[in-house]
Amino acid sequence: MFIGHNAIGFAAKRFAPRGSLGVYMAAVMLPDLIWPIFLLLGIEQVRIHPNRNPFLILEFVHYPWTHSLLMTAAWGAAFAAIYWTISGYGRGVAWVFSGVVSHWILDYFTHRADLPLYPNGPRVGLGLWNSPPATIAIESAMFAVAVLMYRNATQPRDRIGSVGMWAFIITLAVFYIFNVSGTPPPSVRFLAIGALTGWIFPFWAGWFDRHRETREPAE
Repeated sequence: MFIGHNAIGFAAKRFAPRGSLGVYMAAVMLPDLIWPIFLLLGIEQVRIHPNRNPFLILEFVHYPWTHSLLMTAAWGAAFAAIYWTISGYGRGVAWVFSGVVSHWILDYFTHRADLPLYPNGPRVGLGLWNSPPATIAIESAMFAVAVLMYRNATQPRDRIGSVGMWAFIITLAVFYIFNVSGTPPPSVRFLAIGALTGWIFPFWAGWFDRHRETREPAE
């Protein structure tokens, strides 16, 4: 799943308004933010197979340290502990942890049986990716609903809060369209370096979110 993860980040702001959208986006994207680093270091492995189904171009050979259920929960606990130390915002901490773990849960529905429960453990996955139309419909609907939730829960203080938000949303949509275009990356190294651009999005989200305010007093 791609923008479905971002949908959880947008929704988190609705239920834990005092937290930064940038932090929530970092949480839901965390396994995919770490994954290209582990690829470049040779710790995890992926293979590229041209396929008419754009969601099945990548074969996830070995990625237990970023995408197993156990390690996702561990990354989530670590991130939540850091956030608690910095903010002391209990509701935000719960959403940070849940956001990281939600990454594995959403991937469980979409991936084939390649998601490990723990390093060297059994692999699971329900395989929604086998149906591109269903995947795109569900993920796009999740994203649209979550964007509306965020928009209705916040309001811009200035132009950055409005233009920055919509530019972010449009950019995510463009990236998604490119990812489902079916064009395979030329190499794993190219894929990993390109995936590192994902680090831009949490900082971008945090930037425009600081220029927006909640429509109701934050609890």
